[in-house]
Amino acid sequence: MHAYLFPGQGAQFPGMGKDLFEKSKLARTYFKRANAILGFSITDVMFDGSPKDLKQTKYAQPAIFLHSYILVKTLGEDFKPHMVAGHSLGEISALAASGAIEFESALRLISRRASAMQKVCEIENTGMAVVVGLYDIIVKDICNHVNGVVVPANYNALHQVVISGEKKALKEACDKLRPGAKGVVDLPVSGAFHSPFMEPIVEEFSAAIEETEFKTPMCPVYQNIAGRPTEDIACIKRNLIDQLTHPVMWRHTILHMIEDGATEFTEIGPGNFLRGLVRQIDKNVAICGISQVTKAVF
Repeated sequence: MHAYLFPGQGAQFPGMGKDLFEKSKLARTYFKRANAILGFSITDVMFDGSPKDLKQTKYAQPAIFLHSYILVKTLGEDFKPHMVAGHSLGEISALAASGAIEFESALRLISRRASAMQKVCEIENTGMAVVVGLYDIIVKDICNHVNGVVVPANYNALHQVVISGEKKALKEACDKLRPGAKGVVDLPVSGAFHSPFMEPIVEEFSAAIEETEFKTPMCPVYQNIAGRPTEDIACIKRNLIDQLTHPVMWRHTILHMIEDGATEFTEIGPGNFLRGLVRQIDKNVAICGISQVTKAVF
């Protein structure tokens, strides 16, 4: 069975999507629609913006979604998923690719999500760090014993956990984790995503979810909250909201997909981060990626 995966924030890079724009009339149509929907030129930021520009949540999230969604559309009938999943923001890309949300609705939802998250980031002095080489339980235990709030935010692989929290407490946790870990690295993000620090935007995002029309997806969607499949619209909406303040259970998601029959994974969108995680989780499954247009669609 073929599973498709969609990346989240951090996968963006300057110049992303430019080859799509140049090679595909279909892609150009979607990019131009996106500029009109967003009310600013996301294509200018994607094609000519600096790394600093693209790190801003309000630009990064719609840019990554567009890159992934347009690639899916250029595949046409070759896109036949048995199951889909997305990492954080990528969950909305997965839902749109599977037909659960229309393009315009998905882009508007992402724009509201990104703007709300950016506002919190500007108010709170928080951040994230990735810890490599330690078991989840050790990381969680150390987070529980620092002065301040630090929590696991992404369970990416067996020995890779991302933590979120207020800067001072985050530094304390990192200092305590560093001696036993293979690596502890601060992430270039402006806030503590997937943590209680996102609580102030739950109400706003919930309203955006309720204003968005959802349809039953063409295949099961494995969501971040539990890594289990669902096609139920009410469940999908609730999980999207809960994802803001709860950790991304990515390792569990991939393991459940394999358990349910996935033998081949394709990452669609910028970068190759998810491919690396799948290889760490299970070396026996096939994994490939589509990060640029494979055929011109006119």
